[in-house]
Amino acid sequence: MERVFHSPTAVAGALSLAACVIASAGVLAASNGRIATLDERIAGAQKVVVASARSVDAGWRENTYGDRLIVSRVLLDVEETLKGGASNGPIWMELEGGTLDGFTLHVSDLPDLRAGERAVFFLDQGDNGFSLPHLRGQGILKLDKDNLVTGSSLRLDAIRTLARGRR
Repeated sequence: MERVFHSPTAVAGALSLAACVIASAGVLAASNGRIATLDERIAGAQKVVVASARSVDAGWRENTYGDRLIVSRVLLDVEETLKGGASNGPIWMELEGGTLDGFTLHVSDLPDLRAGERAVFFLDQGDNGFSLPHLRGQGILKLDKDNLVTGSSLRLDAIRTLARGRR
């Protein structure tokens, strides 16, 4: 009988590769891989606002599958409502991911959000009273200081125009 010995580095590398493949398959299975148009996001969301994250507070939560995850509760200061009726003050939103107790969870289809960041938020009401980003990460379009969606040439004015046409 022949014995094969594998170095700990090779075993760790193989396990890391397997975990990445499994995680990628899960993400692809969970979505059809299609990016929704801006019009589809506006039409599908219950509420669309321009807001800044006042605070981001992470906590441990258990999801419907029994997994323990880091979930951030984000307090949004609404500057403008584009769809869904005016807001009476700030909006609470939950977002999977964050840093807590020395652990950081990055969720591949959701952006990291920090206090002070400004974005267009496409929101749906969650079962627990907190808003959730519509279409997960596609429901948050971060804005730079010039009102451009980060990493694109899309301007906030164009989003406003489309949203007004959908009211």
